[in-house]
Amino acid sequence: MATAQRYDAIVVGVGGMGSASAFHLADRGLDVLGLERYDVPHAQGPSHGITRIIRRAYYEHPSYVPLVERAYDLWDDLAAETGREVIHRTGSIDAGPADNAVFAGSKRSCEEHDIPHEVLTGAEVNERFPGYDLPPEYRAVYQEDGGFVVPEQAIIGHAEAAQARGAEIRARERVEDWAETNDGGVRVRTDRGVYVADALVLAAGAWNHKLADALDGLAVPERQALAWFQPNGDALDDYQPESFPVWNLSVPEGRFYGFPVHDVPGFKLGKYHHREQTVDPDDFEREPSRADEAVLRDVAEKYFPEAAGPTMGLSTCMFTNTPDEHFILDTLPEHPQVAVGAGFSGHGFKFTSAIGEVLADLAVDGESDRDLDMFALDRFD
Repeated sequence: MATAQRYDAIVVGVGGMGSASAFHLADRGLDVLGLERYDVPHAQGPSHGITRIIRRAYYEHPSYVPLVERAYDLWDDLAAETGREVIHRTGSIDAGPADNAVFAGSKRSCEEHDIPHEVLTGAEVNERFPGYDLPPEYRAVYQEDGGFVVPEQAIIGHAEAAQARGAEIRARERVEDWAETNDGGVRVRTDRGVYVADALVLAAGAWNHKLADALDGLAVPERQALAWFQPNGDALDDYQPESFPVWNLSVPEGRFYGFPVHDVPGFKLGKYHHREQTVDPDDFEREPSRADEAVLRDVAEKYFPEAAGPTMGLSTCMFTNTPDEHFILDTLPEHPQVAVGAGFSGHGFKFTSAIGEVLADLAVDGESDRDLDMFALDRFD
């Protein structure tokens, strides 16, 4: 039997988190293999969709701010190295009723971390940014550094930068299983071969729970949908990146998010927990439906009426949710040589550049200088 090729580290999944992990591992001089079951990049999981919000004002919890600050720096570094425009600053709006978590949480994060920001009424948002039509009594945090990351370009940039440092990346190769070796490493079996490494990073998005029993019930895939609607002709300028901040909005219809027109026709928006459909990532309705479109068009018509023109595109993707909607960044309890990045709960991509660094720390050292208590697996015990 032929001896399996050995690496310092293997990364399973070369999407957002996996491509960044492969880069950071290779940047440390390690011999790295990245395995991706689809293309690099691809549209089968969570790491696609042309634009992903990035924001310093973090209503989910102030503890995320240092991580997103690091992510900003690393996105700028990646853009400088690769020449790819992976990050665009448009400003960000987090809005809702004054006592709502989106507004109040965003304001709290800005105040605790001394992030420059403005507090605006809905009427003031509408006046400054005519693409919006928020209830005048709403409150909003405006932060000028918010914007979006371009996921496909980010993945390509990280993959290319990893390859430039000697990493080997294999697409169209599906991981079937892995096991610990007698010497404390890991053996990974795919539909094409067998590979051995000292450490393993599981960054397979919605498929992570199929690769680690410890994630069962803790990293649950959910079907999502996105829409692109064409703004009315006279209002098109109001929805360009220079005049329309990215946004998070809490309204009676739910919690929504959106973007200016970029790269393809249409103003883009989505809803968190779109239709609350827990799914098997290998078997779910990928084709968007009229019901998906209706959920998003209703909100566009109410709060962004000049953008609610003809449908330009619909797409599905997946969130992978934890019970508390905070990330999992840890090593597996019985396998300390296996690092896991999972359960990003619909708000993880902005952190990709920094999470790759954290997962490289965990794979190599078993720990990170960053405070990861909030993301530890044992919080669910």
